[in-house]
Amino acid sequence: MQWNSNTSKGYLEKKRFWKDAFTWQGAVTPIVMPQVLLFGLYGLLVGLVHVVYGWSSLERGPVEYTGAFLALLLVLRTNGGYERWWEARKLWGGIVNQSRNLAIAGLSYGPRDREWRERFVRWTAAFSHVARRSLRGEREVTELILLLQDTGAADRIARAQHMPTFVAHALGGLLREAVEHHGMDRFAFLAADRERAQLMDHLGGCERILKTPLPQVHTVKLRRFIVLYLLGLPIAVVGELWWVPGLVTALVAYPLLGIDQIAVELQNPFSPRNLSHLPLDPICDTIQGNLLALLEAEEALPMPRTHENAPAFSRPWHTEG
Repeated sequence: MQWNSNTSKGYLEKKRFWKDAFTWQGAVTPIVMPQVLLFGLYGLLVGLVHVVYGWSSLERGPVEYTGAFLALLLVLRTNGGYERWWEARKLWGGIVNQSRNLAIAGLSYGPRDREWRERFVRWTAAFSHVARRSLRGEREVTELILLLQDTGAADRIARAQHMPTFVAHALGGLLREAVEHHGMDRFAFLAADRERAQLMDHLGGCERILKTPLPQVHTVKLRRFIVLYLLGLPIAVVGELWWVPGLVTALVAYPLLGIDQIAVELQNPFSPRNLSHLPLDPICDTIQGNLLALLEAEEALPMPRTHENAPAFSRPWHTEG
């Protein structure tokens, strides 16, 4: 068999399957295992009582029907958590795109003053960092000291009531400065300001997810249902072997409790304390790296000249030569 990239990919996926099947890191197994063992011990106790006292078992039919209904409820709950995670992923994809668009708009249509351009790009990159900190309930913005090259600005952001709004307001002030003092085209200003506003729209969507968790009444009822089901399950499967109810109860409790915990982990996709949270730190680093690289590449190019008699915002740009 010829070894090619597809064969290599299939081999790696096969190894990945077994790695994922037995890994503990990033799984809910360590979280739910104490509860699984507790229900397993309960099942063993029921099996011993049945063997010693000869108690009769329950009919299995109602337990089987109840289990199917319980599985459906768990799937609905998990889907609700996954929808929140997926929406948060799309919203942060929007923050990535709008940050790039805003920086490009500022560099393409903004004033040619290098100091203004650098401030605008750096404050644009700062938005993603403060959005991440705000969604996590954090106030430390040490990364902004180096990014903004201004300790005072970082301190003012940290003291702001809502840090992303403070940064968005600063970006609006930079755009207003470009129009009033540097002759930026007002149509270009409106286009750039629209990108700035969409950054706040995406953040608002993230805050909606953060501040509206899954309904508590649904969680309470579902977990009561799980407990009642697992309490009745070993009574329905008792037999001659005393250890069978404990084993069956533990095997059934593991997926039920695991799926319930998955929904809990997915409902807040921003917190690093939750499993499978969004990788906001590398996302923000990517945004910052892209924008600063764009600024460096733009500064390496010769500045365009304008016709002397034309207004600054309407003069055609052309390269030297």
